[in-house]
Amino acid sequence: MHSTSYPGNRIGPNTYPVPCQDREGPKPITKCFGYLPKLELNLILGQGVYQFSSLESATIGTEIGRIKANDADIGKNAEIVYSIIDGDSEHFFDIITNKETQDGIIMVKKLLDFEVRGIYTFQVEATNSYVEPRFFHLGPFKDTAIVKILLQDVDEAPIFSRHFYIIEVDEDAKEGNIIGQVSAQDPDSAKSPVQYSIDRNTDIERIFSIYSGNGSIFLSKCLDREVSPWHNLTITATEIKNPKQINHVQVYIKILDINDHPPEFDKYYDTFVCENAKPGQLIQTISAADKDEPSRGHTFFFEMVQEFSMNPNFTVIDNRDNTASILTKKNGYNRHKTSIYVLPIIIFDNDYPVQSSTGTLTIRVCACDRKGNVQSCDAEAYLLLAGLSTGALIAILLCITILLTLVFLFTALKRQRKKASLMISKDDVRDNVVTYNDEGGGEEDTHAFDIGTLRNPEAREENRFRRDIIPDTIFQIRRTIPLLENINIHDFIQRRIKENDVDTTAPPYDSLATYAYEGNNSVAESLSSLESIDVDDNHDYHYLTDWGPQFKKLADMYGGEESD
Repeated sequence: MHSTSYPGNRIGPNTYPVPCQDREGPKPITKCFGYLPKLELNLILGQGVYQFSSLESATIGTEIGRIKANDADIGKNAEIVYSIIDGDSEHFFDIITNKETQDGIIMVKKLLDFEVRGIYTFQVEATNSYVEPRFFHLGPFKDTAIVKILLQDVDEAPIFSRHFYIIEVDEDAKEGNIIGQVSAQDPDSAKSPVQYSIDRNTDIERIFSIYSGNGSIFLSKCLDREVSPWHNLTITATEIKNPKQINHVQVYIKILDINDHPPEFDKYYDTFVCENAKPGQLIQTISAADKDEPSRGHTFFFEMVQEFSMNPNFTVIDNRDNTASILTKKNGYNRHKTSIYVLPIIIFDNDYPVQSSTGTLTIRVCACDRKGNVQSCDAEAYLLLAGLSTGALIAILLCITILLTLVFLFTALKRQRKKASLMISKDDVRDNVVTYNDEGGGEEDTHAFDIGTLRNPEAREENRFRRDIIPDTIFQIRRTIPLLENINIHDFIQRRIKENDVDTTAPPYDSLATYAYEGNNSVAESLSSLESIDVDDNHDYHYLTDWGPQFKKLADMYGGEESD
C-alpha cells in the first residue's frame, strides 16, 4: 500500500487509503479521492453493557429498548445486522435492525413472567452485512455487548389450574352432593386469596352452586338427563385483595344416564281385525321407545299381562328384535257382539334397574272383503248394536229435518200474526181510532194544519186546504157548520165528531183535536176568593149546607160558628 497521503484522505484508526491503480489504473488525483472507501476495521458498540426494564405484562412484539453500533462507513458498508448469540436459549427476546438508523431494536418474543424469572441477561452481536473481499484479512468486522432486562412485577388476575374442566355426574345424584372442583391461584408474589362464583347467566335455573372458598361445585336441584344432558357453566375467580383482578373458566358438566324411564309404545297403533280373520293371522307389529340411553343400547321384551295370558282372542309373540307380533287365536269375530277389544301388553328393558310399563292396544273389529280390505268399522257397528239399519238412520234424519222445518215455519207465522194484531182494519167501526203508516209531524208540525183553531171553539171557521198535501179536485171542498152563539160545548163536540166521521177528505194520519173549554157556568157561581175584597166581611155561608154532603167539609169551615 502507498503511504502517500491524498487530498481528502483521513488516516486514522477507522480508515485506510486505497491506491488508485488498484482499481482502474492510473487516474487523476481527484478521481482517486472520490473513490476511496471508508471501511471500519473494528465495529464498536457504543457501550459494553445495556440495561433495560420491562413490565411482565408486555405483550409479544413490544419494544424493550435499542442498542447502537458505531460504524464510520457509509452506504452499504455501514449496514449492520444484530443477533442474540448467548443467554437466551428459550428465545424470550428478539432483535432487529432499523434500516434508517441502523439501531438494534430488542423486542419481546414470548410472554414474560416475573414470578418465574425477574432478570434476563444475554449477549448481542453486531456485524457488517457486507464486507469487501479485499479487506477480509483486516477483520473481523463485528462487536458484542451485554444486555440485561429487569422485569417489573404486575398485579395479575388469578390463574386456573386448567384451561377448562369436564365433570361427569350421575343423573340420580342427590341435592347437596359435590360433583367437582375448580382451582385458581394468584400468580403474584403476594399470593392473594381467591374466591369463586358461578355466572348465573349460564345457570339460570340455579341447579348448581359453588363454595366460594375452595371452588367445590355441588347440586342445588335434582338433575334430569332427558331434559338437558349437558350443562355449561362459567366459573369466576376473583382476588380478595383486589376485586378488579378476575378470571373465568368454562366448566362442562355431563349428566350420566341412569335407567329411570320405562319403555313405552313408540307411537299410537290403530289396530283392527277383520270379522273373517283366521287363527294365527298377523294383525299388528308393535315396537317401543325409551327416553333413557343405556350404554349397551336398547333391548325390549314384550309379553301379555298375566291376567290376560289365557286370552282366547289374541296372543303376543316377542320377535327378539325389539318388536312384537299380535296374532289372532280364533276363527272369525262378530262386530255386532263385540266391536272393540283391549289387549294389555307389558314392555321391559334390559338395563339396571329394570324398568317396565303396560301399554294397552285397542283392536277394532271391522267388516272386510275377501282380500282383507276394510269396508266399515266402528260407526256401523255401533248403529247395529242399537238395532238400526242404514235405511232407518236415513229416515230418522229426514224426520228430524222435516220437524225443524215445521218449527221454523210455525215461529215465522207466529211472528207475522203478532205484527198483524197490532194493526186495525180500516173496516172496523167499533172504534173511532184510525191508524195509518204515516206518523205525522207531531205537535211541532205547523205545516200540516193550524192547531190553534182546535183550541178555541169560537174560532173563525174558514175553508182551508191542507198545507202538507196537494188538494185533490175530485173531492168536494169540506164545508164546516157555522157555530151558533153560546152553543153548548157538548153539542159542539158531537157535531165535530159527526162531521169528521162523514168527511171523505180526512187527513191520512192520526190526529187529535183538543178543546180548551172548561164548560158552562156552575150553579154555585164562582167560589174564588179573588173578589172577596169587594164583599162584606159578614158574609153568610149557611147556604153551603144546602148543597149536599159533597160540600159538608166546606160548610163546616165557612158556615160554622167561630170558636173562642
